[in-house]
Amino acid sequence: MRKPRTFEDVIAKIERRIADDGLTVGDRLPGERQLAEELQVGRSSVREALRVLETLGVVSSQAGRGPDAGAVLTSRPESALADLLRLHLGTASLSLGEVIATRLMIEQWAVQHVDAPEGLEIMRAALEEMERAGDARSFVDHDVTFHLGVALLSGNRLLSATMRALRQTIHAYSVAAVEAAGRTDVLMADHWRIYELVAARDGHGAAQAVADHLGHAYPSLSVPPAP
Repeated sequence: MRKPRTFEDVIAKIERRIADDGLTVGDRLPGERQLAEELQVGRSSVREALRVLETLGVVSSQAGRGPDAGAVLTSRPESALADLLRLHLGTASLSLGEVIATRLMIEQWAVQHVDAPEGLEIMRAALEEMERAGDARSFVDHDVTFHLGVALLSGNRLLSATMRALRQTIHAYSVAAVEAAGRTDVLMADHWRIYELVAARDGHGAAQAVADHLGHAYPSLSVPPAP
C-alpha cells in the first residue's frame, strides 16, 4: 500500500512549484482541484496545506472559479511572526527581555553593516514626524518607523521583517511606557545621536548609541554595551 501523503508533503510540493515556476508576490497558484490533480493528492490535503501557508503569511486564499480560483502569493512574514511572538509573550514562555535583546542584536548589526543607505532617509523622515507628534501613540508609531529604518540599513529583508514583528509585538507596551514617562526628550536625543553616527559611518559608535537608547527606553532591563 502506498503511504498516504501528509499536508507537510503537500506544502513541500507547493513550495517547489512556486520556485520552479518563478512565482512572486501577487501571482496566483492553481485552484485547489487543479493542485490536487497535479500533486496527486486528496483535495483535503491541499486545503490543509494552503490553510497552513495562509497562517504563515505565504498565501492569501481567494474565493472564485476559473482564472480567479487559487490562492495568491503574499509578502507579510512579519504578521505571522508577530502573532506567534505575542502568543508566547502572553503565556510568559517568552520574556520582554528576550524581545529587546533580539532588537539589540538586529539594530547593532545593521548600523555596523550598512548596505542600504536609503534606510537613513527613512530614519530622518521619522525623526521629523516624532518631533511633531502630539501624543504617545503617534510618537511610538513614528518611533517604529525609525527603527525599521535602522534595520533596513543592512539591506537584509529578513532582519527588517523580524524587526517589524518585534515592534508589533510590544507596541502597546511602548505606548504605555512613553505615557508613563510623560516626556520624550531623552529618547529623541538618543534617536538623533543614532542617526548622526550612522550618517557619519561610525558603526561602533552607532552600536553603542543603540545600546544606550534601549537602556533608556527599558530601564528595568539590563542592556549590554556594544561589542
